[in-house]
Amino acid sequence: MKKEISIIGVPLDLGQTRRGVDMGPSAIRYAQLHERIENLSYNVEDLGDILVDRTLVKEDHTEHNLKNLKSVKDTCEKLAVEVDEVIKSNRMPLVLGGDHSIAIGTLAGVSKHYNNLGLIWFDAHGDLNTAETSPSGNIHGMSLAVSLGHGHDLLTKIGGYFPKVKPENVIIIGARDLDEGERAIIKELGIKVYTMHEIDKLGMTKVMEETIDHLKDCDGVHLSLDLDGLDPIHVPGVGTPVPGGITYREGHLAMEMLSDSDIITSIEFVEVNPILDEKNKTAIVAVALIGSLLGEKLL
Repeated sequence: MKKEISIIGVPLDLGQTRRGVDMGPSAIRYAQLHERIENLSYNVEDLGDILVDRTLVKEDHTEHNLKNLKSVKDTCEKLAVEVDEVIKSNRMPLVLGGDHSIAIGTLAGVSKHYNNLGLIWFDAHGDLNTAETSPSGNIHGMSLAVSLGHGHDLLTKIGGYFPKVKPENVIIIGARDLDEGERAIIKELGIKVYTMHEIDKLGMTKVMEETIDHLKDCDGVHLSLDLDGLDPIHVPGVGTPVPGGITYREGHLAMEMLSDSDIITSIEFVEVNPILDEKNKTAIVAVALIGSLLGEKLL
């Protein structure tokens, strides 16, 4: 991995309806993210937070079953530009959410730099809904579909091109709550998914070996990690917790194996909600996982 990292906070909580996740970047920073990374001999710069224009919320209304469309689009466009600039400066972007709708912007900024981008999506959910299939209209449940080119033009065409990633280069890990429309698009596009059934059956070691091998021909790999991919016992501060998730140790093992493989070129951690948390526990877990991903070892 590149030893130069740029942190970008995205305090967006408009891709869903539970307030508080906009404080996620601050909570992760408070859990000593900067110090943890610097101790691993990285050169770290913190670019602060993307400005979320709250005035657009007044103009927003649910359009085509897409809540806060203008606000999410505006924020993701700004994020795409920032991520693009970081990569142009030969640094690795580390994006902190905010809800998972921000992945639309992150991938718009990342993908233009690669011909064959791979994507690892750690999440309890598929985030593969569209306006037609979403039961809620929350865009954070559509971000992967958008990045695959499925959804409203205002979102899919951020950055001026689409799709951002090919379905054969996407791997979802930790899924255990999929809507009917998401199951249909997974089958239609042939997306590789390791549900908790597969993780229980194969073990995380095998899952990560297969994931790394599957993406070996990609010229870059983006990691998008939603903290609700882990079991809520370990991360209570998430907006959409689902029991029976990845354990604390399985999460670290996955990050350690990705570190050893040296395939990750951009990083995103999302959905930390301090209002729902216990003494910043979820942010502390996020920082610990980032540490393992960036090469932190016990010995």
